[in-house]
Amino acid sequence: MSSPSTCTLPSTSSSPSSASASPCPYITTELRPGGIAVVTMAKEPVNSMDLAMWRGLDAALQSLEADPAVLAVIFTSGLRRDVFSAGNDLLELYAPKTSAARYAEFWVAQNAFLVRLHRSRLATVAAIRGACPAGGCAISLCSDMRLMTPEGAMGLNEVQLGIPVPKFWGLLMGRVVGPKVAEGVLLSGRMVGAAEAAQLGLVDGVVPAERLVEEALARAAAAAKQPPAARAATKLLLREDFCKAWEAYYPTEPDFGWRFLSSPSTIKVLEGAMRRLSSKDKKPAPKL
Repeated sequence: MSSPSTCTLPSTSSSPSSASASPCPYITTELRPGGIAVVTMAKEPVNSMDLAMWRGLDAALQSLEADPAVLAVIFTSGLRRDVFSAGNDLLELYAPKTSAARYAEFWVAQNAFLVRLHRSRLATVAAIRGACPAGGCAISLCSDMRLMTPEGAMGLNEVQLGIPVPKFWGLLMGRVVGPKVAEGVLLSGRMVGAAEAAQLGLVDGVVPAERLVEEALARAAAAAKQPPAARAATKLLLREDFCKAWEAYYPTEPDFGWRFLSSPSTIKVLEGAMRRLSSKDKKPAPKL
């Protein structure tokens, strides 16, 4: 497993429609007209989120927030297959290949980004093409709007891997779809298909893949037309107490999580998951 690394982005103050590549090679930011940025994740084969990816996303968001010309951001996938993100890289969770200290660093980095995203002054849209479990679902839940393709599915499926759902990730789903519905989904570890996700309010629309980014741009543009200071202040009033509680809590989670990750039963489940993923990765990716 690679050593911890930091991904940073250059300034986004270039002209509209310009694209910038990050030193984190899997993340690019493109500025579109109207103050809208598109952040694309493209770490083949499934956008597995390791420490560098979470830090890269955080650096990208900080850079965009620092540019007063940017009003909205869309997060999307540039993968060949229909996956938004398969969630956390299992090597970051597999105890025999990591350490308690590395896991704590990883955990703090990802939650720092998620809290930043949830309270961001920017209008935020998750354009979800295909599967969106675990960490990918967390990114989506932290966004203001979520659009999904018809074949997509999303959920916090950690229970299926023998891992507890992170407390504030689960609470956030409850804020989106209601506590009772969220509890049923979380305790079963199931993935929610696109049609049901729309019915529950987990996503704001189901859009064919060929129109996904176009629709995301339209939603972002509509949000960007609102007076930005008033919109950002209202968002902060609605979310700041939750975000502050989340920030106070997540540094305490690694010890709790590590107990599960280092247990023989969880290690066995993760080994099985990695074998299945390795087998799938050897097959040719479907053509889009």
